[in-house]
Amino acid sequence: MAFATPLLDRPPAVVDLSVSKVARGYILAAAQKGEPIPEGWALDKEGRATTDAKAGLAGTMVPMGEAKGTALAFMVEVLSAALNAATFAIDAPSFFDGEGPPPAIGQTLVAINPGALGGPGYLDHLARLVEAIEGEDGARLPGSRRIAARARAEQEGVLVSVALERELAKLGFGA
Repeated sequence: MAFATPLLDRPPAVVDLSVSKVARGYILAAAQKGEPIPEGWALDKEGRATTDAKAGLAGTMVPMGEAKGTALAFMVEVLSAALNAATFAIDAPSFFDGEGPPPAIGQTLVAINPGALGGPGYLDHLARLVEAIEGEDGARLPGSRRIAARARAEQEGVLVSVALERELAKLGFGA
């Protein structure tokens, strides 16, 4: 699920999140390293809680926020799969292993012109909320960590572990 809004005199605020407790990539990374995952991240294919990353990949992700997260996941499935006759998440093959048919995903996009709906003062009005959020200790605007990381990577480059470099070379990437 993703959302973005323009901001006054700066990059847009971007929210890009999974409705599961954690992104599937964390479980995939643990499985690749042979490490356990924290309890509460995934269920095995029989629906039992598991700390075995491979069993979690074969099963399903735990939704964030318990009942509210489940309701949100249902809404996303209705909007992105049921309305589009696309494959439901429970039936979709993995994006990560290349096995099975193409996932046949669906998407629903909602685009709103904030100036038309919120009026010409939208950005100034939103700036007040941004200032309040950023004024709190430890609080940050959605997407700000990504923007800072991208700027840091452009200046300093990206460190790649030897193991990842080997994996990339196997896939045909590298110098």
